[in-house]
Amino acid sequence: MSTQEQNTQEQTTTPPPTVWPALAARDALGMIDFLERAFGFRRVVVMADDEGFVHHAELAWPEGGGIMMGSEKHEGHWQQKAGTFGAYVVCSDPDGLYERAKAAGATITMELTTTDYGSRDFIAADPEGNSWSFGTYRGEPH
Repeated sequence: MSTQEQNTQEQTTTPPPTVWPALAARDALGMIDFLERAFGFRRVVVMADDEGFVHHAELAWPEGGGIMMGSEKHEGHWQQKAGTFGAYVVCSDPDGLYERAKAAGATITMELTTTDYGSRDFIAADPEGNSWSFGTYRGEPH
């Protein structure tokens, strides 16, 4: 491989995620099931005890990146209230994802729309009240 080919490959290779949105859930195992069924996340790891308390979970987004999550904690260093999370997730087929989310019982809080900047978006709430915005806008280049 030439130096130019190697430099081009290095510039176009996306590094693994280093920023992980994190959420807490009252029913973390149920939330993981919902996120897979409604939106298409894929569970990578789930560390739960015998009572179903999720200490740590990672879910991958099929188009890159992912989230970390666990059961709601009321003591310790990391405390986060369930139902207070919000995320914008880039997707290439918002119309198909919208239909999938509706079929899985997601509450649609903003119908499919095309924004004035050209993104195709919708917003849904999960069973615990978190907001999930999906759209085609990929953000500005860095």
